[in-house]
Order: sequence, then C-alpha cells, then structure tokens
Amino acid sequence: MDSTHLSQKINHTLSTLRYGENPVELYEPIRYIMALGGKRIRPLLVLLAANMYDEDVEKALLPAAAVEVFHNFTLMHDDIMDRAPLRRGEQTVHEKWNANIAILSGDVMLVRAYQLLLGVAPDLLPQVLERFSETAAQVCEGQQLDMNFERREQVSIPEYIRMITLKTAVLLGFSLELGAILQHAPLTDAEHLKAFGDNIGIAFQLRDDLLDVYGDKAKFGKQVGGDILSDKKTFLMLTALEQASEQQLQTIVSWRNKTEAGIAHEKVSAITAVYDALHIRHQTEQQIELYFRKALHHLDAVQLPEKRKATIRGLALQLMERDS
Repeated sequence: MDSTHLSQKINHTLSTLRYGENPVELYEPIRYIMALGGKRIRPLLVLLAANMYDEDVEKALLPAAAVEVFHNFTLMHDDIMDRAPLRRGEQTVHEKWNANIAILSGDVMLVRAYQLLLGVAPDLLPQVLERFSETAAQVCEGQQLDMNFERREQVSIPEYIRMITLKTAVLLGFSLELGAILQHAPLTDAEHLKAFGDNIGIAFQLRDDLLDVYGDKAKFGKQVGGDILSDKKTFLMLTALEQASEQQLQTIVSWRNKTEAGIAHEKVSAITAVYDALHIRHQTEQQIELYFRKALHHLDAVQLPEKRKATIRGLALQLMERDS
C-alpha cells in the first residue's frame, strides 16, 4: 500500500475524532490546531511500519491517530514556551486565544491520546502503554533540556544532539516501533525500526534548524530566522560559537538579548553573515547526511525483503530533501 493511500486513511481517521463540545473554549483550540494539517509524518510512520508486515493496517489507525494528537499537544505547549507567533503559517493557539486556554486544551489532548490507544489488542496493550509513556516522558525531558539551555552560557554539540533526540527524534522512532509491535513483528525488527526513526528524527531536526535560517517563509510556515531572534542554541549557533574568530564571536554576542521588532531583520542578517563566513550551512548538511546514513543502516538490518521496505525508504529520502 503506497504512502498516499495510507495518508488518506490517516486524514479520514483524524477527521472522525471527537474531542468534546463544552466548554467551547476548551475544545475549539484542539479542533483548530488539528485542522492546521501538517505532514502527518508520525502517524504515517506507524502505518508504514505496520504495512511492512501486514497489508491490513486497520488496527493501527487509532494508535496512529493517538501519536498525532500527542504530537500536536506537544506543539501547543512548546509554542507557549517559545512564545511562537506562527504554527504552520497560522496563529498559534496561545496567540489566537491565550496561554491558559492553550495549556488546558493541550492537557485534554494528552488524555485523548491515551484513550485512542485503549483499542490495542489486550496482549499488546501493556507494552504499548509502557513504551508510549516512556516516550512521552522523554519528549518532556527534551523540552526541559531545551529550556535549560536557554539559561546556560555554554552548551556542547553532543548535549544539543541529546536534547533533540529526546524532544523530536524519539517520537519518530516510537511511531515506527509502534507499527511493528501492533503487527507482532520480531523484537529485533522493532528495535531496528526504532533506531531508524531516531536517527531520521535527529536529521529531521537538524534540517529544521537549517530551514529556520535558510528556508523560504512561504514554504516553511514559520517565522524564518526565529531561532536567531530568540537566541536559541541550535546546531548552527553552537557550531558557529565553536569556530568563530574573536571578531565573529563579538558580533554574535553583541546581538544577544536584542529582541526588538524594529531590528529583527538586521539581527538575522548579521548572524546569518557569520554563518555564511564559517560555512555553517555546509557543515549542517554534512551532519544531516551522517545521521541519515546511520538511519539507513538500521533499515537495512530489518529482516524483510527490500520491496517491503521501499516505501519507507522513499519517505525518508523525501524528508531529507524537504525545503519546508
């Protein structure tokens, strides 16, 4: 079954979900953020992994929806913490309503995600809930590390990779692992699929870091240069800090904590010029390629005919070549 067909199944399933009606202020933000769309990569990975072992993926649809609802819950809360104005080109929930509503609506989304997993076969349910809960906690750990890094003067690149592994990558890895578990795949296959997803997730986040600086706003759906404006310690910034000359370091430091709207363009241009001089874009692309190759190594180790893995391999290639 191709990814287009599976995506249609996901979209149909998500369109049928009911979160609640009253109070309207609690449930409308959930419908709003879920209607913003997105690539639905995580539920697609659940179905692609399940489809590798059985053409019938119906049993994986609600668990896949659970992953997407949970993912959007994390986005809703992350946007509050990041004070992000845009999500997928539209107002974030806390901007459209307020932060208190966004927090509470997000809480309901987490509850609904667990409810969507309750249809998993009884013999698999404890394992699925345990792995989901572990992954959910890791995502929160990653977000806390991200916030901790904002207050620290120095963060190492390995620390940053660890943070994005938790905050972003583990949910991609879990999505693939979940699809395999639901179809009673061998344990080693599920582990390799998880490692494949983890490494793709790291590469995906590094690509996101890159696009934040070098992406097209119309395609990216978020404020280009947002990481620079908020002084986020991304892979690009940390690499620049490691390699900068004294003059370049002074330029970077001189722009810290300057968040006035009137100088936003000037700040982004100045920091991007340092990145360009240090070839940070090329170095980031090299790291993306490194983690992509690691991911493919684990996919190659999955004990299935290559034709069974072709669709998921193709999706990985698309993710790495994206410009939005």
